[in-house]
Amino acid sequence: MRADRGSFLGPPGPRILAHRGLSTDAPENTLLAFLQALSHGATHLEADVHASKDGVAVISHDPTLALDGTAVNTLTMAELGRIDLGQGQAYCSLADALAAFPEARFNIDIKSADAVLPTVRAIRTAAAAGRVLLTSFSETRRRRALRAVPGAATSASAPGVAAVVAVLAVRQHWVLPWLLRGVNAIQVPERAGRLRIVTPRLIQRMHAIGVEVHVWTVNDPGRMAVLLRMGVDGLVTDRCDLAAQVVDSHGPFPRPRAGF
Repeated sequence: MRADRGSFLGPPGPRILAHRGLSTDAPENTLLAFLQALSHGATHLEADVHASKDGVAVISHDPTLALDGTAVNTLTMAELGRIDLGQGQAYCSLADALAAFPEARFNIDIKSADAVLPTVRAIRTAAAAGRVLLTSFSETRRRRALRAVPGAATSASAPGVAAVVAVLAVRQHWVLPWLLRGVNAIQVPERAGRLRIVTPRLIQRMHAIGVEVHVWTVNDPGRMAVLLRMGVDGLVTDRCDLAAQVVDSHGPFPRPRAGF
């Protein structure tokens, strides 16, 4: 395995990454959704982070409130914590989530530039670097956060993934170790339009250089089983309960290649 990045990648796969928790019976990205996910087989929690007006890392997928379109970063964390999302839940901070689930592993997607430093502060205060993976669609945000949190795992940004796909298309495989240096995983959709991204060759090439392949967002049990048989290391899913059933009923799945 590529240089051990703490416990986030410590346990054997397959990894079940609960996309915004489990929201079948709870509002997404809330403490209840994360509790439900861990109770129904998730091995990792996926969370999206923005910044509040007062510089707190708040867990929210969108930059605005669903209720009225107010920007998240125009409200303080206290104000966000008073918004009723249903079932007694409100917006929670990343610090709250890390404290509420001290054993849980978090896949953290930094959604905005102003969320980088608040995210770093929350992780460092909780001494949670070893149990988080930091990622972002922005390479700049990803690198800024990673530099400030030594020991955190990371997955490639959107430009990094695009470069991997391009390199594989022209079969310049020798570039991959350089391109993905310091990266522990790529997190990709199965397809992008007509382009199939997740293929046996992609998985083989990633495993050969010690990089995991996590596929998002997979909610159909049949597709979950197909991908796991192909050798993917993790499923990012809204239905971690179904993914856990697939893992339990269809195993054993192929393990990564030697040295990974």
